[in-house]
Amino acid sequence: MKTVVAAVIERTDRRLLIGQRRRDDTSPLKWEFPGGKVEPGETPEAALARELKEELGAALERSAPIGRTVHKYAATPEELEILFYAVEIGEAEITPRAFEQISWALPKELGAYDFLAANAQLVAQIATGRIKPREILNSAGGLPSATRPDQNSGSAP
Repeated sequence: MKTVVAAVIERTDRRLLIGQRRRDDTSPLKWEFPGGKVEPGETPEAALARELKEELGAALERSAPIGRTVHKYAATPEELEILFYAVEIGEAEITPRAFEQISWALPKELGAYDFLAANAQLVAQIATGRIKPREILNSAGGLPSATRPDQNSGSAP
């Protein structure tokens, strides 16, 4: 089973960042939350930080787990374990490096987008208000990024 991480990034105006897969990618033009495969020897949080940098040029500030699903696409030989995280990113400009386009959508608008099947359950829970990513992130305090030098004691590395 392959493990995949996905970032649910919610702004203060409640809009969520979603990306549309490129037309030459698998599942072309489907919408998804940014993320990707966890590499061997990599923690899910490190994979999340790496994927956000690669796909959006964004720095992971903090994260908190908000969901997990297992899904098998007909065209792939093995199941995917998808770990969803509520994520806060740094203030830098987002550059959609791995997407056809990105959009900031309100939770109630998510149903209008053609999401990957593996995202469907989480999308429904967010759209109906059963999962509120920013509230979960704030109440959990969020996990500091594994790539931040000040994560341990606040002292210099």
